Amino acid sequence: MLSLALPLLAAATLARARSPYDIPQTEWDALNSTVGGRLAYGVPLARTCFQEVGPNVTEGGLDCATVQANYGVDVFRISQFGAMSRTQWETCQKTAQGCLLDSDNPTDPIAFSPPKKCYQGSVAPYYISVRTPQDAINAFSFSKRTSVPLSIMNTGHDFAGRSSGLGTLALWTHNLKGITYAPNFVPDKCSGAGIPAMTYGAGEYLESIYEFADANGITFIGGSHRTVGAAGWTMGGGHSVFTNTYGLGVDRVRQFRIVTPDGQYRTANECQNQDLFWALRGGGGGTFGVVIEMTSEVVPKPIPTVSLLWTMAFTPENLARLVNITVENSVRWTEEGWGGYILATTSILANPRLNATAAAASLKPLTDFLQASGAQTQWNNFGTFPPLFDAILNIKIPVGANGAVSSRLIPKSLFVNATNRKKLYDATMDTFTLASGGGAIFLTTPYSYPVKQGSTSITPAWRDAIWHAVVIQGWNWNATIAEAKQGYTTTSAAADPLRKIAPGSGAYLNEADVYEPNAPVSFWGTPNYARLLRVKKKYDPSALLDCWNCVGTKEKTAACYL
Repeated sequence: MLSLALPLLAAATLARARSPYDIPQTEWDALNSTVGGRLAYGVPLARTCFQEVGPNVTEGGLDCATVQANYGVDVFRISQFGAMSRTQWETCQKTAQGCLLDSDNPTDPIAFSPPKKCYQGSVAPYYISVRTPQDAINAFSFSKRTSVPLSIMNTGHDFAGRSSGLGTLALWTHNLKGITYAPNFVPDKCSGAGIPAMTYGAGEYLESIYEFADANGITFIGGSHRTVGAAGWTMGGGHSVFTNTYGLGVDRVRQFRIVTPDGQYRTANECQNQDLFWALRGGGGGTFGVVIEMTSEVVPKPIPTVSLLWTMAFTPENLARLVNITVENSVRWTEEGWGGYILATTSILANPRLNATAAAASLKPLTDFLQASGAQTQWNNFGTFPPLFDAILNIKIPVGANGAVSSRLIPKSLFVNATNRKKLYDATMDTFTLASGGGAIFLTTPYSYPVKQGSTSITPAWRDAIWHAVVIQGWNWNATIAEAKQGYTTTSAAADPLRKIAPGSGAYLNEADVYEPNAPVSFWGTPNYARLLRVKKKYDPSALLDCWNCVGTKEKTAACYL
């Protein structure tokens, strides 16, 4: 193993922790022997493209041509430890030091030719490819003994950089695989009638789960990006095109198996470790332990749907009319079972409850407008979920590029009368304008799904929301520090009109502003956050796990945030 020195920035950041670079080689060798030789260097993805490197950059990695050819391919990125979906989290943004290629043209030598250098950035210098609970137990023991901070990474699909690993030993859960189906699952130490459920490793991502479900004639309710890790999606809340009918991911998960930072391998469900079970259903990933596997209730049959996909020209007039129709009809659409994603150009709505005739009648105000505007529309009747999922993928979310989001949950109270709807329309138009068209209205809330309030740890604002409104922005791969700051500022400011009209609501922590105002209240609500803190202190008394805006954060590894 290489002898590495500590960069000055990381040294300042980890003043209260211990740098991994200060650990004797014998300690690393001993750890490696306890995890089956799966301790490895964290190598920046494009390392081999650069002739020159900064201090302490780990060596190795794939050949440059392979990296360039797959730089923007989501499935490729999740298979590489040193890659993130949003590339700024591979860098140290505060110093503008990283190892990025041009996201628009990865072969352009301007990004990597001398005097350009590759820097380690926020890629963890060491990681363990976790395969067993004992791997996580050994990692926690090592961290407690040495004071080296830990981070947890799965697919790297994280808008807030919580899985980045500046100066940490990272636990990579990507290889925790395996999926099974039980038609009559009963959680451990529980009794009663079984439910149809899938058990899946924490490293499984949504597309692989959907493929398994389809092969077994069942439907897993999950998100709309194929490489999102199912574990992080669920623990943050987990919305989908079917949330309105079948609930959030936190509503459907029935059991976790997890190694907590106190070194115990636990099962958490409604019959044991109930406090931990509650916290894991909405408290966020990377906080309460290393989840090994999860079990979620499934629909024991295919779900037929009718859907409308459309693409229209982006003009101020088209956007204004689309937003107005959406404001005026969203409550009714929600009550009738619609879910989907409405953007300025390409959008999709789907319904598992209505037949084709009823669906056409329901969306007539929308389709009349789309026809008049010259939009391209496509109705589909799908017998199973995978073809609907393929249709949703027409809405392109870039990977392998810099970018940020902000969001707000929009409550029903803003739809109940003409005065409030006018406020909502004006605020939504302001948001789209400030975002230069990069706004979206997600009909992905659990408004019609019956659930006992407080049974999960997500913000209660989810239960009364009609919209999950989102702002999406990006900036150049070689942006200066000032330009990156402006990107975050613009993204946050675009959500301010919605925050202003819904001050008592909240935001979805998995798709929230990196600099969300009063994040604990926004993500969880004051009572929930107080309870989450108690759970955090119980199972992680030494605060071995820490991440940005996570429950109980100490900001141990936050020095590279702007």
